[in-house]
Amino acid sequence: MSLGLRWGRLFMFGLCFGFAALAAQEQVFGAEQQKMRQAGVAGSFYPADPAQLTAMMDDMMSHASQPAIKGQILAVVAPHAGYPYSGPVAAYTYAALKGRKYSRVVVIAPSHYEAFDFTSVYDGDGYVTPLGTIPVDKAFAQQLTKMSSSIRLSGRGHLATSKGAEHALEVQLPWLQHVLGSFTLVPIIMGDQSYESSRALGVALARLLQHEGSSPDKGDVKASAGDTLIVASSDLSHYHTYAEAEEMDHKTLNALQAWDYFSMSRNFDARVWEACGGAPIVAAMIAAEHMGANQAKLLRYANSGDVTGDRSHVVGYGAVALVKAPGQQAAEKPYSLSDKEKDILLTVARKSVESAVREQKAYAPGVIPEEALHQERGAFVTLKEAGDLRGCIGYTSAVKPLYLTVRDTAVLAALRDPRFHPVSTQELPKLQYEISVLSPLRHVLDVRQIVVGEHGLLMKSGTNEGLLLPQVPTEQHWDRTRFLEETCGKAEMRPNCWKDENTDIFMFTAVVFGEHRPAISQ
Repeated sequence: MSLGLRWGRLFMFGLCFGFAALAAQEQVFGAEQQKMRQAGVAGSFYPADPAQLTAMMDDMMSHASQPAIKGQILAVVAPHAGYPYSGPVAAYTYAALKGRKYSRVVVIAPSHYEAFDFTSVYDGDGYVTPLGTIPVDKAFAQQLTKMSSSIRLSGRGHLATSKGAEHALEVQLPWLQHVLGSFTLVPIIMGDQSYESSRALGVALARLLQHEGSSPDKGDVKASAGDTLIVASSDLSHYHTYAEAEEMDHKTLNALQAWDYFSMSRNFDARVWEACGGAPIVAAMIAAEHMGANQAKLLRYANSGDVTGDRSHVVGYGAVALVKAPGQQAAEKPYSLSDKEKDILLTVARKSVESAVREQKAYAPGVIPEEALHQERGAFVTLKEAGDLRGCIGYTSAVKPLYLTVRDTAVLAALRDPRFHPVSTQELPKLQYEISVLSPLRHVLDVRQIVVGEHGLLMKSGTNEGLLLPQVPTEQHWDRTRFLEETCGKAEMRPNCWKDENTDIFMFTAVVFGEHRPAISQ
C-alpha cells in the first residue's frame, strides 16, 4: 500500500481545497487578550492529533533523502495539498532544512477562498497548530507594510470565511515546527497574483532583511537576514492528465531553475503554465536573488497520480531550494541549433509569410522530427528589404514550440508591425529573413554584467516595456550606456530610466541566424 493511501485512512482530507474550517478565535493568555489564528484544516489536510501528525511527518521524511546543498538556503518552495497527496514531496523540502537554524520564517501563500487586491500580512499575534502556537513577528510585520502601499496588515485571507479556511499557509507550519523547533512567523497571503505585486513584496522583504543585516541596532527585531527563511507555498498544474501535468510542470520547473521568474509570471498570468502559488514563488525568488541566491535546486517532483494511481486528473507538486552557494556557479552550456534546424526554421518563416500574404492562410509545416524545434523558446523574426528593416516581432517568453513561434511571429512581423504597412505580394521575393532564438531572461542586478554584442535587453517599469536584440547595439555601434538608454526609449521611457530603482532590466542571449541569399532589388 502506498505511503499516501496508508496515512489517508487516518482522517478525512482534501486534494487541494479544504473542507471543514474553524473560524479564528481570540484566546486569553494571562491578563492579555490576543488574536490567534486557530488551526482551520487540522483533521482534514493533516491529522489533528499531535502524535499521529508527528508520526506521519517522521514516516514521510524517512523516505526523503537529504540533499547535499553547499551554501545558505534562503528560500524554499513546498506544495500545500493534503499531506497524503503532497506530503511525500513536501518532505524533500523540509529534509533539506534539517540541521539548519532559522529564528524567523516568512511564509507566503495564495488566497484560495477570499478575493482582495493586496498582500495581506496577518495582523494577529499567532498561528495555532496541533503542535502548538507560533508567535507572529509583529515588529517585522509592521515594518514590512511600510515598504509598499500594496502590503497591508490585515486578517484578509488568514481568517475563515463561509467558503472555508485558507490551507496554503497553514499546512506548512507543522512541517516547520517539526524541523526547526521554535521560531517567529511572518504569515503572508497574496490576494493579487500580478508580477507587480510579487516584485513589490520580494523587493520589500529583501530590503528589510538586508537592512537588518547591516544595522547594528535592530530595535525590536529578534532575527536577522541570515537566520530568516522564506517559504513559498504552491502546488503546480491542476486536473490535467498525468502526461500533460508532467509536461507543463517541468516547463515551470525549468524556468525556475533558469531563474527566469519574469517569464514564469507572464505565463502564469496567461494561463499557459499553472501554479496556484505562482506569485509567492516569484516573490520568494526576487527576495532571494537580492540577498545573493544564485542557484535554484529541484529537490523532488511528483503529482497526485503517483499516490492514488488515478492518472486522469492530477495535481502537480514540486520541492525547490533557493541557495546562496559559495563561488561562481558553472556556466550553462550555450544553446545552439544545427544548420539543418536553422534551415527548417527559415523555411517555416518564409512559407508562413508567403501563405499569409498570398492566400490569407496559416501555413501548416507538416511533420518536423527535430526534437529541438519542439522545445518552447522565445524568438523574434526580423524582415529586411534591401538591407532596411521591414518588420520585427517576437515572443519574449517560451509559450509555444519553437517552430510554431517562428511561424506565428514571422506573419506578425510581415503584417502587424505598427511601424510599417503590411507586406505586399510584390515584396515577397525581396524579403530577407533573420531569426533570433532567445535564452531565458535573467534579471540584471549590476549593469556591468551586460556585454554588448552578447546580451539583449528587456526593460520594464509598470506597464512600460521594451526589448532590443543582442545584434542591435553592434549594428548601431553603441556602447553599454547608449544601449541602456536606447532600450529605455524602446520602452517609451526617459533615457536614464535604467538608473531608476523601479525599473527592471532583464538580459538574455540569442542564437541569431539568417538566410544566405542576396537581396533582390527592383
